Amino acid sequence: MTHRWLNLAGRKLLPIVQGGMGVGISAHRLAGTVASHNAVGTIASIDLRHHHPDLMAATAGKRDKAALENANLVALDREVRAARELAGGRGMIAVNVMKAVGAHAALVRQACDSGADAIVMGAGLPLDLPDLTANHPKVSLIPILSDSRGVGLVLRKWMKKGRLPDAIVIENPAHAGGHLGASRMEDIGDARFSFARVLDECRTLFAGLGLAWETVPLILAGGLADHRKVHHWLAQGAAAVQVGTAFAVTEECDAHPAFKQVLASAPPEQLGEFTSVAGLPARAVLTPWLKRYLSRETALQARAKVRACLEGFDCLQSCGLRDGVDRIGQFCIDLKLSQALKGDVERGLFFRGKGALPFGEAIRPVADLIHYLMSGEKPAGVASAA
Repeated sequence: MTHRWLNLAGRKLLPIVQGGMGVGISAHRLAGTVASHNAVGTIASIDLRHHHPDLMAATAGKRDKAALENANLVALDREVRAARELAGGRGMIAVNVMKAVGAHAALVRQACDSGADAIVMGAGLPLDLPDLTANHPKVSLIPILSDSRGVGLVLRKWMKKGRLPDAIVIENPAHAGGHLGASRMEDIGDARFSFARVLDECRTLFAGLGLAWETVPLILAGGLADHRKVHHWLAQGAAAVQVGTAFAVTEECDAHPAFKQVLASAPPEQLGEFTSVAGLPARAVLTPWLKRYLSRETALQARAKVRACLEGFDCLQSCGLRDGVDRIGQFCIDLKLSQALKGDVERGLFFRGKGALPFGEAIRPVADLIHYLMSGEKPAGVASAA
């Protein structure tokens, strides 16, 4: 089998990047396993204490922001080190840090200190990422953006700092799951986010900046858990693809088995699109809680008021519920995502991408998924929804 390689930080990797999914969906077991197959495994950094009973016990019932944030830094350190051990020196271990998270700077520094190979940052323009990682020049920096305008802005700002991104993830809001890279709900399907357009415009942008095409690899994300699409876009100039939901339904995913079954059994018509508490459009499975929430959203927004953070550590820099911003989400996202992590089908928020899964409702090992994405071959007897 022949294929293109992702050349990143002097490493020759499979052109597969596992998306960072929180709270706790992609922790050390998933990320380490993906990396062990010579791909890029990604740990989602937000609120990882949920994977560590001692840290949960130590912070139970507390509303001490400093103590809660410190527990999450300890958890991140443990997860990065465990993932590196599982990877056995193969692939790369990346840590996804949301710019919208209040503790993003501390999470970036901890990830670097703990030995992460790369920092992936989205949910806002990561203009300060080179400054945050100045003491770790060997750590790869990978912004998540959605259109060529954002790419140009980041490139120009970073070039003034003497740094280029090691790669850029281009996420299409029309297909991705979780928080989406559009500023408004009505922009999700905008043509400026199409992969063909972004690649074409980035070629022009790179040439105008004096950069060769291979200088900053572009990694496409959103609806690409299909062998044919992977190889189509690699042939069109993408350096790799990022895949999220298909990795979330693998055996090695760090979430509860019930979480995996919710994602695997939800067809595209059972997804809801809404504005999250962070003010970003989002896409998730229409579970009983999300259906109830959306039916009451207008009434909840009308009653919006400033209040204390329900979880006590102010996870987001700006939160619709906590800050009383009536035009955006009115629920505690950390609570809802942690309920999903534990498999609470009734109350959790289950982020999911829009595309069909390669193995239908089957939960398969990471090895099977990577083999399929690269070769198109599926295990005998596995039905496909594609």
